Formats: sequence, C-alpha cells, structure tokens
Amino acid sequence: MGVPLKKNKLNYSDLNNAFESELHAIADWWVDNTVDEIHGGFVGEMSVDNKVNATADKGIILNTRILWFFSEAALFTGNKRYAQMAERAYYYIVDHFLDTEHGGVFWALDYRGNVVNNRKQVYAQAFAIYGLSAYYRLTKQADVLAQAHAIFELTEANAQDENHQGYLEAFSNTWGRLDDMRLSEKDLNSPKSMNTHLHILEAYTALHIAAPSPKVSAAIKHCLELFDRYIINKANWHLRMFQDMDWEDVSASYSYGHDIECSWLMWEAVESLESEELHAHYKPAVIALAETCLEQGIGRYNEVLDAYNFETQTLVDERVWWVQAEALVGFLNAYHLAGEQRYLDAALNVWEFINSYQKDSVGGEWHWLSRLDLPHTGDCKMGPWKAPYHNGRAMMESIKLVQRIFGNNE
Repeated sequence: MGVPLKKNKLNYSDLNNAFESELHAIADWWVDNTVDEIHGGFVGEMSVDNKVNATADKGIILNTRILWFFSEAALFTGNKRYAQMAERAYYYIVDHFLDTEHGGVFWALDYRGNVVNNRKQVYAQAFAIYGLSAYYRLTKQADVLAQAHAIFELTEANAQDENHQGYLEAFSNTWGRLDDMRLSEKDLNSPKSMNTHLHILEAYTALHIAAPSPKVSAAIKHCLELFDRYIINKANWHLRMFQDMDWEDVSASYSYGHDIECSWLMWEAVESLESEELHAHYKPAVIALAETCLEQGIGRYNEVLDAYNFETQTLVDERVWWVQAEALVGFLNAYHLAGEQRYLDAALNVWEFINSYQKDSVGGEWHWLSRLDLPHTGDCKMGPWKAPYHNGRAMMESIKLVQRIFGNNE
C-alpha cells in the first residue's frame, strides 16, 4: 500500500478550511492568468512555468470546463469575479463554438476564434451540456437552459446506437459517420468508450439537477444501465475502457483514475433520481469500484497511479493531477457510504500527496504530472485538457462531503 507520508493532525474544520482555501487559490489563479485580453475568451495554452502560448488553438473542452467551474464556484462562494469569468466563458462559447447551422459545438478554434476543427465529438457535446447547466443555475436565464436542452436533444437523436444501445464517439460537422472517432491521439479508435458514456452521465445529471424533466431522468437511468450491463466488469470491478459496436471489450488497460471518478459520479447520478431502489442497486458497485482502486492502484507515496497496461502487465508509474483530484472525492464518498476508516485514510493520504507534490507552490495551480523530485519538463498548467474542472470540483465536492460526513462534530 506504500509508505505513509507524514500528515499534519487536522481536525475536520481545519480540513474544510484547507479545501476552501485551495478552491480560492485555484479560482484566483485562473482569474489572474488565463484571460485573453486581445482576442477574447481565454488563452489556449500555458506552459509549466506560466508562459502563455498566444497562438495556441482554443479547445471546446477547456472552455466548457472553465464555464462549468466558474459557474459552480460563483454559486458556491458568491464571489462576483467568478460569476464574471463564467459570463465571459459563456458568451465566448455561444459566439464562437456554437454551431448555429447544424447544432452542437465545434471541437477547436484558432487563437483568433475561427473554426479549425468542426467535428462533433460526443464527449464535447456532453461538456457543453454540463457547462450550460451550471451557468443556467447561476443565472436562471431561459435561453441558456434552452441551449443545454437543444444539445441534449441533438445528442439523443444523433449519437445513439439504435441497434446495440449506447452512444457513439464522434460525427462530422453535419452529424455524419466518421472513420476516425478517437477523442485524442492516445485513445483507441473504437466506436464506444467508457469515458464518453461517463461524461454523458455526468452532463445529464447536471441538466436534471438544474431543471428536472422526465426525459432527462429517463436518459440518466438508461446510461446507468449501460454501465451496469456493459461497462463495469463485475468479475474484477474495473471499467471496460473501449468497446466495439457489439460491446466487446477491446481495452488496452485499466484506468484507476476513471474507476474512482466513475464511482462517485455514478452515485451523484443515482442520488439525483431520488429512488431508494436505485440506491440499493448501485451502492455496492460504487463502493466496489473505489475498493478496487484502493487495493490495486496505490503508489509508494499513497497516491493513486494512472493505469495498468495489459501488454506490459505493469503499472503505469505516473501521478496525474486529475487522478489525485478524483481519488480525493471518490475515497471521501466511499467513506460516506461505507463508513470504513481505510477510505478516509486513503482520502487524507491523497490530500497530503497533493499538497506535497501536485500543487505548484511557486507558480500556482497544479502540475499536470507529479514528478516527485524531478523537474516538471514537458508539463503544462493550462491546455486543451487542463482546466480548473477536476481540481476545482474536487475542492467543492470535498467540502460538501466533509460537511455531510461530520457536520459540526469533530
């Protein structure tokens, strides 16, 4: 299980205050460093030493995650600067990423805001719904909710596999089929993935929380059933990462970060439906996914490692910022559900690791990879995949969980 780090003795009000402080540190870093004053919106990329790449493309995932984070942070804290950042993100997305002809959102723009990749990645449509749902909760603007519902309807109409169920990965600008469906260069070119289904579930849950409707509720239940039937491998309690059209597993690895992230996002979806039957059915799976991560994915500093590679039959010895963020929430959630001390210990160990190695105490924000005592070369602070979504969300969710678990009792 690794060698424990020396942990300061925190009481739970101290822990709550630590999460709140880090939430503001993350948010304030993004407010102070990422606005594109020349071309609008936000810059597309920033290096590990906080140097802006002024001509980097601007990706939809970065921008929708910024929209989601600052909408939620403004709701959570009441901070007006965060609300202004959410507003900036919203109008940039509507003005530049939203496809007014064919619907949905484009994948990427150049630094001036011109479309350079117009494909309709279903993962991206999910994050657009996610961000818009949060912004609607912040503003209560009817047109924002209408935009979220329009992308939901497009996704339901165009992305589903009518023969074998589930959602396909990607489409052309006009929602036609593509030969290359990959989300990124490191992903397999398979028609279905766990990752896209997870973020559809996440987005639909956010939409349902923002504005409950029978159709969205039914879509959440359907997505949960896909995880239950096809995506969770109940022989080992890992997620099947990639599937073919018939749901045959073609994965090349286990992903500990996704296992633990899925555990708490599934539970969030179940809770949003307020069904005792669903609670009873999915709770064991939620805990089992967290348990597998704890038993198999812990590194020598009690952090969570990235993955297990099938070809080499070895652990991928990397410590990625988003994995630590999701592990913090996932283990706290498992403790909340199961009440077993080892989950709380795991969460506190991950938090200690984040403070010791993941956070950049000099330049702010978190490193992409924690390299322990090695230089952070080839890293980035901000980019197409690096946003305040994972770590910022982890702080808000951890605060909520600490309050639910412990209340005012020490």
